[in-house]
Amino acid sequence: MYLKKVLALIIALALVAAFAAGCGGQAADQARKEPQQQAAEPEVKDVILATTTSTVDSGLLDVLVPEFEKQTGYKVKTISVGTGQALEMGKKGEADVLLVHAPASEKELVDAGVGIDYTLVMHNDFIIVGPENDPAGIKNAKTSPKALMQIASKPVIFVSRGDDSGTHKKELSIWKAAGIEKPSGAWYQSTGAGMGQTLQVASEKQGYTLTDRATYLAQKANLKLAVLKEGDKSLLNIYHVMAVNPEKFEKVNYEGAKAFVDFMVAPETQKMIGEFGKDKFGQSLFVPDAGKNEADLG
Repeated sequence: MYLKKVLALIIALALVAAFAAGCGGQAADQARKEPQQQAAEPEVKDVILATTTSTVDSGLLDVLVPEFEKQTGYKVKTISVGTGQALEMGKKGEADVLLVHAPASEKELVDAGVGIDYTLVMHNDFIIVGPENDPAGIKNAKTSPKALMQIASKPVIFVSRGDDSGTHKKELSIWKAAGIEKPSGAWYQSTGAGMGQTLQVASEKQGYTLTDRATYLAQKANLKLAVLKEGDKSLLNIYHVMAVNPEKFEKVNYEGAKAFVDFMVAPETQKMIGEFGKDKFGQSLFVPDAGKNEADLG
């Protein structure tokens, strides 16, 4: 009897020891995992993205930003303004990362050392839209400058964004190519607003305007405007992403900005960009360009 009691006691002690060892192992495993989870958590979660209205009005960022936040844990604060204003925010260190479409102006920021990790992301194109009956007869114009010359010579309205955006910069460059440095007069009307609102005004006034194709297609159902001029290589609409240099502005969230730059050019994201719009419009609204030479576009 005594021997049985001793044996039972030994077995009980062995079971307790095994249970304790198991718990200890689980605790050790958990301890090993927790530091990794903490390391993956961004120290500063908010990332301020200054971008053109077209990436918002087209709906592209509605698809990309949630995926970025899901993958990285960052929280994006999107500020939708014209490219000119977005670049100004970068110059002042008021944004962490920029997604813009005015290459000549962007290069000034890069050359000044404010914009870093400057990377080609995608393109689509600009188009000139207007009333379906085309009272200025631009449909048969050979080039976009000639189309604008015809608009300026007819009693019709041209609606400009007038907001120093990438689209506005492109519009002014075409007017300049047409020999008109500063278009003015009652026929030339500025909204000072984003692309979506400018399209609405042009539609209501049955005027002409220059727009990126993505925003036009996204809002086409609510517009009485037709595509009248397209296809010039000069109408290419090229988008770059860049981080704001933390050596210029110490409060910039560079880690978050770099994560966004890397996300935009990742193969999976580029595939999403290439697919965006196909189901709804029958065509992609943007062409993914990561890794391409900008000079080869078109």
